[in-house]
Amino acid sequence: MGQKERRIWMIRYLLAERGIDVQSEQCEIPAGEREQCDLPRALVNVREPEPIDETFLSVESAYLQERLREINVTDSAGISVQLIAPRLGERNSGIAVWQGDITTLQCDAIVNAANSGMTGCCVPNHHCIDNAIHTVAGMRLRLECARIMRSKGRPEPIGAVTITPGYELPSRYVLHTVGPAI
Repeated sequence: MGQKERRIWMIRYLLAERGIDVQSEQCEIPAGEREQCDLPRALVNVREPEPIDETFLSVESAYLQERLREINVTDSAGISVQLIAPRLGERNSGIAVWQGDITTLQCDAIVNAANSGMTGCCVPNHHCIDNAIHTVAGMRLRLECARIMRSKGRPEPIGAVTITPGYELPSRYVLHTVGPAI
């Protein structure tokens, strides 16, 4: 199955979950690639973080992994670091400043500016970092965040950090933290 077939399959699956039959006149799948790419993202953004068929997760994983092969992933090992003067006996440490799409950064961990629910902002195709990370990581991230939040039984407090795997992201982990609302 190629990328277009995966995309169409995911759209049909997500619409069928909502009771929409794409074979009828109820709904028409967009013909353009950009619109086809936006539709599954929007449907996932508004979907409740409830269990989903493993087949969907496998197709989504293949789709997102192929996307990673098609884009430029930045390896953090290639980013120059300015060394900070170490104290006697301390390991060398440094700081690097990098500007780019955080969802393309291959590193140990990225930071997500999460909301207190931890499952993405849920606004279809919203251009916030929370939606971008959840979209590229795939539905497994959202399901894991929902599981964690159910076990906590309360909203995530400001400043707390929850660590999850990166799933389909090139980063190994995601550090989710809720910032102060101004």
